[in-house]
Amino acid sequence: MFIDQVEIYVKAGNGGHGAVAFRREKYVPAGGPAGGDGGKGGDVIFKVDPGIRTLMDFRYKKKHVAQNGENGGNKKMSGKKGEDLIVKVPPGTIVRDKETGKIIADLTKPFEKKIIARGGKGGRGNQHFATSTRQAPRFSEGGLPGEERRLILELKLLADVGLLGFPNVGKSTLLAAVTKAKPKIADYHFTTLIPNLGVVEWKDGNSFVMADIPGLIEGAHKGAGLGHQFLRHIERTKLLIHVLDVSGIEGRNPVEDFKIINQELVNYNEKLSKRKQIVALNKIDLVLKEEQIHVTKNKLEEMGYEVYLISAATRKGIEPLIDRVIELLEEIGEVPSIFEEEEIIEDIYTLEEDKKMIVRKKNNQYIVEGSDLEKLINSVNFEDLDSIRYFQRMLRNKGIIDELEKKGIQDGDIVKILDIEFEYYK
Repeated sequence: MFIDQVEIYVKAGNGGHGAVAFRREKYVPAGGPAGGDGGKGGDVIFKVDPGIRTLMDFRYKKKHVAQNGENGGNKKMSGKKGEDLIVKVPPGTIVRDKETGKIIADLTKPFEKKIIARGGKGGRGNQHFATSTRQAPRFSEGGLPGEERRLILELKLLADVGLLGFPNVGKSTLLAAVTKAKPKIADYHFTTLIPNLGVVEWKDGNSFVMADIPGLIEGAHKGAGLGHQFLRHIERTKLLIHVLDVSGIEGRNPVEDFKIINQELVNYNEKLSKRKQIVALNKIDLVLKEEQIHVTKNKLEEMGYEVYLISAATRKGIEPLIDRVIELLEEIGEVPSIFEEEEIIEDIYTLEEDKKMIVRKKNNQYIVEGSDLEKLINSVNFEDLDSIRYFQRMLRNKGIIDELEKKGIQDGDIVKILDIEFEYYK
């Protein structure tokens, strides 16, 4: 089954908590704090695997969680780092953040890697909190939670040449004629239900990848027919071959078909509509009046397109068509990305950094929310006075106290941070 779009959940490992420990050894007076640091949580890393062709595996496994870091130990021993989770994806995978809609990775190169969710930093042990006036701190720092995201994965096939055209114009037959691909071929519409790829191995060792996209119809960019599901697969192509049925056996006008499909490209993505395009007038072996071929060819050439006459079924005219495709691919070289530069986030972690701490009032309670709060709460030993003082100082340093006062908090009002509630006194 061909799967080219899925939604998944990823979570990096949590950082381990720092330890509260003291050095107690015979003949070592005043050993002092010796709590070790927590280990960093594992990252979630996407890696391109050239052997994978669809997103099928993600249909059955939608949750991907990396290993947590271990907590710190005594004798200043740090916890073990969590193992990174390597998630393999096919070439051409686009990773989009579901919440923002932004593209956070465009994975095209073989074995390319990208960190998608970063593991939480391990918390510091109590050895780091000793000062000249606080020589035996009974608190440590909690580890940061790993980043978590809901992602939309989209597969956009990596093909050099894409075949465009209405259903039943002979695209699959052309693909089968020039490659070893074996697409389903029959004399009815929408024979092709999934995109097909094939490698064209031509003269002098020249080769390229060709994609047959399921037939488009008018209104495809709005969801009509099947083509709207697969238009994304021609976004990376360098050259488009527009296949038209010149025989007229279905009562269609090939020039009108050509205009309709190109308007669908414009409506879908204007950049895509500007890709280099040549025309293959197919089924010339079924034309009864040869004048019909030349009239159509002249009209398309007047519109500025190169036109080739072929019969994919009998292989007539295919050689000059593919010869020209080889020449054009060399001339075109690399094509610019279909995406706007601002669409791709260079540093995906700015998504998290934008989520600052906020204070809101609800039912006579002041609720504090933010991404760093779990680390702050995990750092506090509420049975230790020094730890509580550290907690109060951090609240002020992060601007939370100022925000509470701006909201009009009074002595005795309830403040809630995660699952912790306490009364405010200035």
